[in-house]
Amino acid sequence: MASKAFSLFSFSLLLLLPLLSHATSPNSHDKKTSPFDFLKHLQGCHKGDNVTGIYHLKKYLENFGYLSYTHSKNKTHANDDDFDELLELAIKTYQLNYHLNTTGTLDAKTVSKMTTPRCGVADIINGTTWMRSGKKRHHHGHHGSLHTVSHFAFFPGSPKWPAFKSHLTYGFLPGTPSEAMSPVAQAFQTWASSTHFTFSQAQDHTNADIKVSFHRGDHRDGHPFDGPGGTLAHAWAPSDGRLHYDADESWSVGATPGAFDLETVALHEIGHVLGLGHSSVEGAIMYPNIFAGVTKGLHGDDVQGIKSLYNV
Repeated sequence: MASKAFSLFSFSLLLLLPLLSHATSPNSHDKKTSPFDFLKHLQGCHKGDNVTGIYHLKKYLENFGYLSYTHSKNKTHANDDDFDELLELAIKTYQLNYHLNTTGTLDAKTVSKMTTPRCGVADIINGTTWMRSGKKRHHHGHHGSLHTVSHFAFFPGSPKWPAFKSHLTYGFLPGTPSEAMSPVAQAFQTWASSTHFTFSQAQDHTNADIKVSFHRGDHRDGHPFDGPGGTLAHAWAPSDGRLHYDADESWSVGATPGAFDLETVALHEIGHVLGLGHSSVEGAIMYPNIFAGVTKGLHGDDVQGIKSLYNV
């Protein structure tokens, strides 16, 4: 299975949704490479190294919000292949978010995580490590010990749909594959069954609160898709409502080897549209990684996140 990872948006209110691709994309199952496969060739790199391709590792981490040379005295290293202290710190932060050993080295487990399929939403926005910054609920276990059970997070400033907008409409823009419509509609109903929101399909997509569409390459929103693999989808935080899928990906209805389940991806992306960031709980739909060939549903962490955000 080709490893896929989503690239991140750095814009504070922009969330990337997992992209849906047409299940009949030509030769999609034969793809053996991903835009992020370059990471495999950097395995073992650590501070002090100068290896061709480290520049691309820096860009990867910048895209996902972990690295910024803007206010650093080491600005000169922003565009080179030097594995400097700032890059080491960025990798340690990434490892912390994904429950990996914080070695600061591009070890095998870190490379494996970085190259797995994922949503394109930035894990860190405006310097906030928001995979772990959401309100955490606690409960007492059988032996009275305190356990953290929630790791959901919100966008900076906690944007949300206004109270009078608990009913949202959605529409499919021209070019949406017909087989995607039912799974996406089902994902909306799943969210409705566990939240205070209700959803319905708009008769005219131009008036819908949430607009679902498929795109290839540069589609003029500042966040171009990159062909098969890499970035799978993206979306925006409330109350923008845009939800874009990469039409070059391979998508399926249900669990199909080598393809992404339309409904699972929709569940994740709708979470972003409603205001949820990424969760560090691996079982949550809002966990950043989304794998081909599997299906996934809502988790208690996802539902608690929405209820906490909207105080319901």
